[in-house]
Amino acid sequence: MDELDRILSAPDDLEPSAGFVAAVLSATRQGVPPPLRFPWPRFAVGVAACLVMAVAGSALAAQAAASAVRVTGLTPLAAVMPDLGYAALTVVASLALARLPKLLALRRVS
Repeated sequence: MDELDRILSAPDDLEPSAGFVAAVLSATRQGVPPPLRFPWPRFAVGVAACLVMAVAGSALAAQAAASAVRVTGLTPLAAVMPDLGYAALTVVASLALARLPKLLALRRVS
């Protein structure tokens, strides 16, 4: 143990050779990969899918509202039924999107 203590307590006189820093910097600059490209095709497919779902959801919500008015006999509400349906759909979609990050975080943990 005395020899180990002597070695560890001795001042460190090691210095890098001349040009070591320049060699390391040039090696790191050469090893940098090019930046990743943005996935535009995937983004376009996602946007198109969102638009299709929005149009389909709006059409289905309008049909459901019209059939609900006919079935239940709520003719006084017929004028505002589409707006109420869109509002309800927006609230449900907002709650689902607000819950999504927590569900994704739970999936990553387990």
